[in-house]
Amino acid sequence: MDRDEEMGHGDRSLLFIGDEDDDLEADRDGGSTPSSDPGSFSDRSDPPSVDDIDEDDDDVVGDGRRAPRDDDDDQRGTWPQSFRQSIDMMSAVPSPAMSSIITAASPNLGRLAAVGSSLLKRATSSAVGQEGSSLPLSRPLLPPSSLSQLSTASGPPVRDSADSLPPRARPPPPPLQGESVVPPPLPRPSSACLRSNYIDLPPPSTRCGQKQAILNGLNVLCGVGILTTSYGIKQGGWLSLILLPLLGCCSCYTGLLLKKCIDSSPSIDTYPDIGQAAFGIYGRIFVSVVLYLELYACGVEYITLLGDSLSSVFPSADLAFGGIYLNAHNLFAITMALAILPSVWLKNLRLLSYLSAGGVIATTTVIVCLFWVGIGEGVGFHPGGTALNLTHFPVALGLYGYCYSGHSVFPNIYSSMEERPKFTFVLLFCFIVVTFVYAGVAVAGFLMFGESTMSQFTLNMPQQFIPSKIAIGMTIINPYTKYALTLTPVALSIEEALPRRMQTYQVGMCVRTALVASTVVVALTFPYFALVMALLGSVFTMLVALILPCACYLSIKKGSTPLWEVVLCITIILLGILCACVGSYTSVSQMISR
Repeated sequence: MDRDEEMGHGDRSLLFIGDEDDDLEADRDGGSTPSSDPGSFSDRSDPPSVDDIDEDDDDVVGDGRRAPRDDDDDQRGTWPQSFRQSIDMMSAVPSPAMSSIITAASPNLGRLAAVGSSLLKRATSSAVGQEGSSLPLSRPLLPPSSLSQLSTASGPPVRDSADSLPPRARPPPPPLQGESVVPPPLPRPSSACLRSNYIDLPPPSTRCGQKQAILNGLNVLCGVGILTTSYGIKQGGWLSLILLPLLGCCSCYTGLLLKKCIDSSPSIDTYPDIGQAAFGIYGRIFVSVVLYLELYACGVEYITLLGDSLSSVFPSADLAFGGIYLNAHNLFAITMALAILPSVWLKNLRLLSYLSAGGVIATTTVIVCLFWVGIGEGVGFHPGGTALNLTHFPVALGLYGYCYSGHSVFPNIYSSMEERPKFTFVLLFCFIVVTFVYAGVAVAGFLMFGESTMSQFTLNMPQQFIPSKIAIGMTIINPYTKYALTLTPVALSIEEALPRRMQTYQVGMCVRTALVASTVVVALTFPYFALVMALLGSVFTMLVALILPCACYLSIKKGSTPLWEVVLCITIILLGILCACVGSYTSVSQMISR
């Protein structure tokens, strides 16, 4: 019998839980609930109770029955429930702490620790009972706020032993017949998360320091978009570089608007939560669909990048079979998709989070190799190019806009920080660093290769040099490690929307296989890396990074926003709409002409 069946949920494949429900239920009935961090999973070592089995009802009334609670019912029915966990996997660079490594390598250690903790409680309680001070074993550890209130009303707390255990308060008097039990207020509800019985999802991040948040932000912003910045100068001219700081400032400001939206309510933790708070359930669904479409399109770009990079190393590779001819690009795109497929099938999704660090390492290595070829291998830097090319300027706009497509992750980073007031510094630091990095790489790449600059500057690097081979290898490793991380949130959102009887590992494998196959088909149909990226930057980045944050902020803060901020938000919305229309039209027209 598996763990969910022991808890009374054997007939459910996906279970929506929140730690605050466990804490409240423990306060009501005196049950024992292991303490855990907000937003994390709690392993139960006690037998299941009626509250555990009947999970659809939330509030307990005096006769033992439970009355439904409207706010929890609304929250349980919202889609997607897996957003925070899946996006945390994609963005969070794992810390090298040994405890995290042990937990990822052996998830059963947490269950073993819970059993040991239960045995220790019973032993210490027996020892104290022999001295004449009996303590109830079923009394839970209360939150600090509730503990201080009960301790003040009931007298000094009693400790279990001389160890540094939290003090326990005396149990409150039992309620009268027919009287409802009102739970004590909690400081902040933990983020709800999704539990599955066929995949192992990591809990939401809750203990993120300032340095870790900076590393996570750089990991999100420094992606494959850096490969096309030199091509942006070729398309739009040198004056197109003005777009980098302009879009960077606007995106940084809208990132701060998302922070203000989260601060407006303790129930907001993610971007879909912001959409729901601003425009209701339809706003949540719209924001979620846009974010998932952006992730899906990034998966298409990874397949195209893999095909381009490998075909540049092996240009003569091809395959003719049964009347079907595959050139080098198509052959390697299909081959790499098949190689990536097992990572998409993983049951233990905690292992995927350790691949996210590959993005920072790969991007840094490619930058070093570019300057190594320009300075150390004699390629040199040669001034040239046009000042402004209005015809292809919208393509450069889309390429530069794609570089700042990290807003879907910023609410997760902010919600997971221990010291939230430092988020403003984290965001400013990340945007300043990536703006200088993007501008420096764009200038260096175009000065090295001039008008012959290709959609990825790594394709221009001479193959006979060692740093060129290293750079090509990194451009292969980067999408290979990030593809599963990018596509997993999309797959989870589809799987949790399926009927409960279809939420099995076999159905999940079919969904993920179909997603991978569809990205390959789209990538082979539109094998234009730079133009597809410009289209993504023009549509999704302008929508997610500029239009939606301002619209949600004005809706949530209506009536309390100063006039200058209203004017600024409306200006950014209009700018985003204009850039989206012009950039998408130019990108699509160039793809059609080819």
